[in-house]
Amino acid sequence: MEYDHVQGIARARGHVRVTRDGNVFTGPELQLQVERYEGFFLEPTYFFSATQAGGRAERIDFLGRDRLAATQATYSSCTPDDEGEYAWLLRASRVKLDFERNEGVAEGAVLTFYGVPLLAAPALSFPLTEERKTGWLPPNLHLDSKSGLELGVPYYWNIAPQRDMTLTPSVITKRGVALGTEFRYLHPQFRGEIYTHVLPGDRVAGRDRGLLHFQHEGRTAYEGAYRADLTRVSDDDYWKDLKRQIASLTPRLLPGRAEAHWWVNDWKVYGGVHRWQVLQDPLAPIDSPYAREPQLGTRRSFEWDGGWRLDMQAEVNRFVQHDHGPLQARPDATRVHALGRLAWAVVDGPGWFLRPQVAFNAASYRIDATASGAARDESRLIPTLSVDTGWVLERESTWFGRRYIQTLEPRVLYVNTPYRDQSRIPLFDTAVKDFNFTTLFAENPFSGVDRVADAHHVTLGAYTRFIDPGSGGEALRLGLAQRYLLREQRITPEGVPFNERFSDVLLLGSTSLIPDWGVSGAVQYNPDLQRTVRSTLGVRYSPGPYRTVGATYSMVRNASERIDVGWQWPVFRASERERGKGCRGSLYTVGRVNYSLRDQRVTDSLMGFEYDAGCWIGRFVVERESTGVSEATTRFMFQLEFVGLSRLGSNPLRALQDNIPGYQLLRGDAGQR
Repeated sequence: MEYDHVQGIARARGHVRVTRDGNVFTGPELQLQVERYEGFFLEPTYFFSATQAGGRAERIDFLGRDRLAATQATYSSCTPDDEGEYAWLLRASRVKLDFERNEGVAEGAVLTFYGVPLLAAPALSFPLTEERKTGWLPPNLHLDSKSGLELGVPYYWNIAPQRDMTLTPSVITKRGVALGTEFRYLHPQFRGEIYTHVLPGDRVAGRDRGLLHFQHEGRTAYEGAYRADLTRVSDDDYWKDLKRQIASLTPRLLPGRAEAHWWVNDWKVYGGVHRWQVLQDPLAPIDSPYAREPQLGTRRSFEWDGGWRLDMQAEVNRFVQHDHGPLQARPDATRVHALGRLAWAVVDGPGWFLRPQVAFNAASYRIDATASGAARDESRLIPTLSVDTGWVLERESTWFGRRYIQTLEPRVLYVNTPYRDQSRIPLFDTAVKDFNFTTLFAENPFSGVDRVADAHHVTLGAYTRFIDPGSGGEALRLGLAQRYLLREQRITPEGVPFNERFSDVLLLGSTSLIPDWGVSGAVQYNPDLQRTVRSTLGVRYSPGPYRTVGATYSMVRNASERIDVGWQWPVFRASERERGKGCRGSLYTVGRVNYSLRDQRVTDSLMGFEYDAGCWIGRFVVERESTGVSEATTRFMFQLEFVGLSRLGSNPLRALQDNIPGYQLLRGDAGQR
């Protein structure tokens, strides 16, 4: 090694190694002007700590502390096999890296996978860190039975630190050309996104098709906030043909709402407009929810010494039915209602509580005229008296040689609500609550305002739990609850009077006493029929990372009976020694199958494989989803993830996470595979 003090130039020959910010360069010869960090490195190899990848080049020219250029360069996160070949390799005639601008440019770039060229470009731009950068993104590939093959090439535009946009032109073999746009903005007082997808002249449907999604939220004065959310599509069949574009969890029921609230002297004042787009199917119509145009209300809570609390709410709604579909039209109406609840926590300690309360539900309706009747006014005031009490008792216990804290948690709820005729009032925002441990201890079996059951009953139930005193984990839970009627109930979820003294019995349990196993179940038993009317049983076996198998059986008598099985399991796992040699890796199978015993058919299914080679991950998934009684869409998803570079293909990760309970990403934060 030589150093010229006058010019500040260092020259080194032999096994030269330069380390800076975790990046490592090695080679036979280096010349470097130390102060300006300018010079060259001949035949170097390099490794970047941020991406855990590197390569080699004929020459690297250092153009300053934040810039360099490499000639005839390669890049990969793989280690070579016995013949010196890489599983994936990016070659370029010249590569320029500007760390200050977070920009890399590869000229004459070719990406090969086991020697097969996958992607070539005269100039390829890419970011050097996780920060955003304007440029073309890797192409997207999608394949399904409805649209055929879709190829999209997204372009990312980093407009400003708080705004960006992605434009994705695509070609769909069965339908034509399409354009997707996504604009996002993020500011201290507001944020949002606008997404559009336009498909002009769809060759299959014979019409123009499109989607618009808008979401915005922000903060205002008086500790206020507002939010707008809108999703609209061009036609009723959009959810069947192009469901991948719809982000909603209910693809046939698309939201359109704007909401805002403020605080004025401890009163919360709120308002909004809600309107839905319902995608109807003549063979399977669904009931459209009422639009609220508008909804205005206020609420407040008061608390006093001695455990007293008063909750009040007043609200006015204009209910409008825009989308009747093939179902019978329902009347529009204006409703003004007031809800109140006065509760007294006589005892509210860690081992016992006693809370009597009085509540009321008052509502007045102006129901519009319809073809079958004139306009009319309806009103009612319904009070409710309830007393809720429960205990939490604990003791130390030993089972199977292990110490636990066992609890006994009995609870009693008394409810008395007088009967009020509500048969002439339509249902605007009311639905029947599910039958479970929580709703059994509720005063009203209906959600919303329009129905209040005439209840006079006592509900009794109890939990017992076994808790590990060291970890706090729940090893076992058992529960039992039943309701005893003190008089006939005329307003019921079933629509017919209920005069049996005892309601259905609800039993539930869950346990993780057996290592790596989890079991849970619930049974709703009718003592008069002496048979189970609904039951659920779930079992999961998870002995370690990326190993999980679960099955769930659910039955609702005379309605449905299903078996749901999901899994993520290794077919072959390479050892650490094998993983470090030639990119040999592990193969996993993933899947979920939902089978209807009542219809004797598979309703939805997802199956595939994941291969983790260490420096690349391959995923192949097939998803079949029912869109009707005799219709289904089959989607094929294939993705190559080049670790340290990018992903190519269609991304199945969202489908895997949504469908497989306990699914883990092969490259999670833990970093263990």
